[in-house]
Amino acid sequence: MAEPAASAGASERIAADLVIEGAAILTMDAKRRVILDGALAIAGDHIVAVGKREALAQSVVAKRRLNARRFVITPGFVDGHIHITGDPLTRGLRRGAPGEAPSSVMSRWVIPIFRAHTAQEEALSAQVAALAMMRAGTTCFLEAGTVSHLDAVMEALEGTGIRGRLGEWVEGRAYDPSADAKAVCAAAIAVLEREVERWPADGRRLAAWPILVGHSTNPDEVWRAAKALADANGLGVSAHMSPRSADPEWFLATYGERPLAHLARIGVLGDNVCLTHLACIDEGELEHLAASGAHAIFCPHAAIQGAFGVSRQGLYPEMVAGGVNVLLGTDGVATNLPSSARLMAGIFRDARFDAELFPPTSLLELITVNGARALRLAGDIGSLEAGKKADFVLHDTDVPEWGPVVEPVSQLALSAPARAVHSVWIDGVQVIDDGRATLFDEEALLARARVAGAEVIARTGLPPQSPWPVL
Repeated sequence: MAEPAASAGASERIAADLVIEGAAILTMDAKRRVILDGALAIAGDHIVAVGKREALAQSVVAKRRLNARRFVITPGFVDGHIHITGDPLTRGLRRGAPGEAPSSVMSRWVIPIFRAHTAQEEALSAQVAALAMMRAGTTCFLEAGTVSHLDAVMEALEGTGIRGRLGEWVEGRAYDPSADAKAVCAAAIAVLEREVERWPADGRRLAAWPILVGHSTNPDEVWRAAKALADANGLGVSAHMSPRSADPEWFLATYGERPLAHLARIGVLGDNVCLTHLACIDEGELEHLAASGAHAIFCPHAAIQGAFGVSRQGLYPEMVAGGVNVLLGTDGVATNLPSSARLMAGIFRDARFDAELFPPTSLLELITVNGARALRLAGDIGSLEAGKKADFVLHDTDVPEWGPVVEPVSQLALSAPARAVHSVWIDGVQVIDDGRATLFDEEALLARARVAGAEVIARTGLPPQSPWPVL
């Protein structure tokens, strides 16, 4: 598909390493321009021009040109909440016996599976998660905070090319009454300080955030320390909160107020705070969320599979109406963010008898510009504009689900399959080509993952939970 480089005599034109031309481009810029027969020019790790093909043919001199007439180009998707360890290697093991309470499933199944991973296994798990994300068009993610071996995971991810914000597993509350609560708290804060110093957000693709498990796992001192670290270093804080009633019940019993009211009172909400799930908040908490500028991360597949009750009590439409920045996460349950957006729309349209909720335009914003804003990367990613990082996706429309490209915004939001993701660039580097990773050997990675996953499951001693007889 390459064409000869532009001729010499073009020294006054914009210099580019690559121009991808002929595609329909969903820029997601401030005007939300859709450019048919468009072109995107990149130099190094940045976009240097985006516009109509004919205009860039005159204004840009490129080392290489790529004909992309059957493609739609979008910014890379942003996954606001995903567990990149624990699940990818052990997805085949069902968590919990029939009828087992959610709290028991977490303590008897989920946490032991996570904790059973060695550093090498977590690194392998993270690589598998990165591969799945990139093949579905995700170029940037926020980890859920359950990484035990952060250095090993960071080093493993570096070779995949993905962009992300991660944090080590931090629980600063002493569960055992006989434990030294101050020492447990101090150790948790030390972890936060160490990871931020070791993996700073200094322009690199991968950086550490103070990420708390959330729920009731950390005392106020840890929350305040995390927020102070984030404020001082230009970072964000992320935590799980209120997927079910257990969190509000614990906060009411412990502090006499609901979770978001408490976090607001101790001064740890703000526009650099991201809270995941929030399925069980009330209108007063919604007011605290909106007033603080904190971001809300919804994981539709996890909510439905976990029976959080979001269709009955979830306030996500009200969050959006109230100006809260809402983004989406897959939680590791799914990897295809457009499918998560479609599920979110379906949940609330049906629950509110309102077919106009979350139109296609909103669905694409949830997984691009909203995610970039929450991750404090709006100046770099989330839209296709000159000066921003070259993180983008080519969607192949030559599949049955696309049909003729008539209205690419709605077609991408409502029907395009993940398998139509053809090519992905991150930081100007092509990490996926024709659906395959370019920087590492997929087959070798997945072969190692299958072996490692079986070893982790065997190490936990947890039994398979097949619903049907296995002969």
